[in-house]
Amino acid sequence: MAKAPAEMMKEFVRSQNFTSTDEVMTAMKDMFKDILQEVMECELADELGYEKSERTSNDECGKKLKNYRNGYSKKTVKTQMGELEIKVPRDRNGEYEPKIISKYNRNADGMEEKILSLYACGMSQRDIAEQIKNLYDVEISPELVSKISEKIMPDVTAWQNRPLEAVYPFVFMDAIHYKVKENHQYITKAAYVVFGINLDGQKDILGIWIGENESSKFWLNVLNELKTRGIKDVFLFCVDGLTGFRQAIEAAFPNAQIQRCIIHQRRSSTRFVSYKHIKELMTDLKKVYQAISEEEAMNNLILFKDKWGKTYPSCVKSWEENWDILSTFFAYPPEVRKIIYTTNIIESLNRQFRQITKNKPSFTNDDSLRKMLYLASQKIVERWTQRCRNWDIVLSQLSIIFEDRIPA
Repeated sequence: MAKAPAEMMKEFVRSQNFTSTDEVMTAMKDMFKDILQEVMECELADELGYEKSERTSNDECGKKLKNYRNGYSKKTVKTQMGELEIKVPRDRNGEYEPKIISKYNRNADGMEEKILSLYACGMSQRDIAEQIKNLYDVEISPELVSKISEKIMPDVTAWQNRPLEAVYPFVFMDAIHYKVKENHQYITKAAYVVFGINLDGQKDILGIWIGENESSKFWLNVLNELKTRGIKDVFLFCVDGLTGFRQAIEAAFPNAQIQRCIIHQRRSSTRFVSYKHIKELMTDLKKVYQAISEEEAMNNLILFKDKWGKTYPSCVKSWEENWDILSTFFAYPPEVRKIIYTTNIIESLNRQFRQITKNKPSFTNDDSLRKMLYLASQKIVERWTQRCRNWDIVLSQLSIIFEDRIPA
């Protein structure tokens, strides 16, 4: 956009004799109002085909014009400069609709962006209304904040249904729980989050689904939806210890390998270990999952069983029964192991969601939660500008291991 001529600006400043920043802001508000008014006058002139000062009896072909100006209607608009009362020009036939501020809109774009930005930071509707009042001296109601946030629902739906890439080397799945109002009572619902790393090493949130509880049946629906959005192949799924996770993944992506999160497994298997034994037991257990090879890990697991099997049989049994999906990472080099041996990468994402939503202990409905998580996702993804660390090495390894599954 072209800047105002310097001489014109100097002349204006000298004529005002400003003595405070408040006077400068008032002058800017008046200028903004004048420019907004002139924009609408120009819009109407383009609509009618003649300027305000021109004669209107005939058009270029000598025919009598069918439409002409018909006064103004007053309208109060909420802007970042405060509330402005503007005069919206009208035409006789009622065909003109302002483009700069639409017919039924009473909020300038900048104001709505600020409201959505505050909403994305986890502020409640009432807190946003108070913040806007403090910043811009503009009165808005919590209901207006809700209506403005509703405008992004088409964007939420479009984002959730957007096409995805055909191949993702790594996909992480986890759920985060919130209180959501349903049938006049608050219940716990799960936000199912799917996080992917593509062949370029770029991270992305593939989608967020809201369900009543975390279950393998719901995860299967999520996986099938990912397939309909374009995903044809996933090399490795990294998941926590949810029962039925394996069946859901094998049903949707039978060629994918599964790595169960070592950290989740360690926590769940040692949950009932006595405090007096936990330090010694954890030292022995580390020898299992920190081994150099699967063979070494298996030998250490046998020693672990011999020592602790009688005292804590459920702990040992948990590692033995899930060994095939706990030991997957041993087949890969250290650079790949760091990515897949734990779901910390998606738990870090969920911590960011919790940080943003900590001031909202509950949500009025599913869409309210969807809007919040969508806006938070956009802010988080904007910061993901770097590829995963050592991605060139990771990709070269994957190109050998999954040679026939990487697109040319």
